[in-house]
Amino acid sequence: MESSFFLEALVKGDSKTITEIYNTSFVQVKRFIIQNKGNSEDAEDIFQKALLQLGVRYKREKFTIKSSFEAYLFTVCKNLWRRELNKYKNRVTNSEVVELVSEPKDNSLALIEQKRQELFLEKLNDISENCKKVLSLFFAKVSYAEIVAETEYNSETVVRQRVFKCKKRLTELVRNDARYQSLKEL
Repeated sequence: MESSFFLEALVKGDSKTITEIYNTSFVQVKRFIIQNKGNSEDAEDIFQKALLQLGVRYKREKFTIKSSFEAYLFTVCKNLWRRELNKYKNRVTNSEVVELVSEPKDNSLALIEQKRQELFLEKLNDISENCKKVLSLFFAKVSYAEIVAETEYNSETVVRQRVFKCKKRLTELVRNDARYQSLKEL
């Protein structure tokens, strides 16, 4: 089914389709959260927050999802969980200062983060296949030596130069996009 079908169901509160979303996607999200310092209740909270966030955003702006709905939802959940972990880490490591962030502000920041990621992935698709391959390996923290082995390049120096040029091109594409200014760090 198309992603817009699921997004419309979230907006309308279609319980049958929402149950289907739970049945197909929740287990993967729960597994990820439990493997990353969470528990079942955390997974349920994050999943609910992600569905709510997607529904509200789709109601406001009819956006399109270029991947599968399940993959997109999982990414939203991962981003929300990482934000939760960062908030917890800041509270624990900085016990002198307690920063209270309102839930609407937190949701807004998560939405901006999601839009940044969408812009980045869109622009990543706009660069050459060669750059896409090199940067995908680089971002996956593959060593330069391994990148040399997986590509036609003959030295780590050449790979470093290629990574630099590809990152520069990707940065230019992102910065030249009209959405960039509204998504910059606040």
